[in-house]
Amino acid sequence: MFKEAAQLEHEIATPFTGGAPDQFATKALSTKRASADYKAATFMGWRRENGRVGVRNHVVLLPLDDLSNAACEAVANNVKGTMALPHAYGRLQFGEDLELHFRTLIGIGSNPNVAAVVVIGIEDQWTNRVVEGIARTGKPVVGFGIEGHGDIATVAKASYQAKRFVQWATELQREECPIADLWVSTKCGESDTTTGLASCPTVGNMYDKLIPHGIYGVFGETSEITGAEHLCRERAISPEVSDKWYAMWKAYQDDVIEAHKTDDLSDSQPTKGNIAGGLTTIEEKALGNLEKIGHECRFIDALQPAESPAKGPGLYFMDTSSAAAECVTLMAAAGYVVHTFPTGQGNVIGNPIVPVIKITGNPRTVRTMGEHIDVDVSGVLRREMTIPQAGDALIDMVVRTANGRLTAAESLGHREFVMTKLYRSA
Repeated sequence: MFKEAAQLEHEIATPFTGGAPDQFATKALSTKRASADYKAATFMGWRRENGRVGVRNHVVLLPLDDLSNAACEAVANNVKGTMALPHAYGRLQFGEDLELHFRTLIGIGSNPNVAAVVVIGIEDQWTNRVVEGIARTGKPVVGFGIEGHGDIATVAKASYQAKRFVQWATELQREECPIADLWVSTKCGESDTTTGLASCPTVGNMYDKLIPHGIYGVFGETSEITGAEHLCRERAISPEVSDKWYAMWKAYQDDVIEAHKTDDLSDSQPTKGNIAGGLTTIEEKALGNLEKIGHECRFIDALQPAESPAKGPGLYFMDTSSAAAECVTLMAAAGYVVHTFPTGQGNVIGNPIVPVIKITGNPRTVRTMGEHIDVDVSGVLRREMTIPQAGDALIDMVVRTANGRLTAAESLGHREFVMTKLYRSA
């Protein structure tokens, strides 16, 4: 007898938990640890020319500007194994907005998950600026300008170089690397009442366990700390970092929120999905959001958008929008190679170069959107799983992902790549 459609859908969609992989799952490689000791944990990664370690091995076609998207996509069509990253900006930007544009593009090309880069721009000068920035990492990179040549000639030249890069990159070998070589970012999305109770504390527990062993971590979402800013300030490592962070938060409040709000905070926070999930105020959302940084960690610096951390291993804050694709893109540009994403109502976000691991504690989301979930911690709400056990499950999934397991977002083709723009073009 055929199974009922709902039963069959549930069986197909329900993910295995991080702590109990089924026969189709790949176990974490070389964890080499007692249950509470992650110092000896290892993963298999690609060590790049500057010593950083990637968990993916992409050959990227990077357009300098919106006019160069078509050429990059044409090269991607010609050369399998490459990935184009089209975006909307790059013309008539100026000042800090232009600097952020270059910082983001150079950071994406420099990310350790990228093996080699072909940059295409409408003209040579700005194209070369991106090429030179990426080249400082020692990574193979080449650039082409379209003006004076046209799309067809540019695509042909770029395709030949991209093919060489792909063949070179596919012969690179993974090597065993210590857990301290991982840079792990975090952002939550479509939060609800379960997020602050289960999935965000799961990420916080992961950071509490891994930050002491030398990994780099980062959190952001400046507007979503509103109402808990006093608690966030207290988690800074020093008064200087606390003041630096507060200045960032206050500037966002004064220059963006207060200047343009329409109702309460901004008629955007909490979002409609947050409200549907039971969060009625930004303060409730902020308290759940801060659970992602654990109970022991202190952040050691406050970074500009897409700024790479420079104070050594530890937890950082980055001044970012709360929009999922923008935030993940900025963190990828800063050099983070794995992203952990707690969600309540269900968010489908991915990224082209960084694997995004989805965690949820909402049993309905597991049931209805299970194909998007990598770590199911709904057992926390049923008191079948503790937060430390959930943290262990997430760490195992981080290691498995670093070893090559495709995340749900990767396997479903989610490659959301969104540049952040500070103000209108000139």
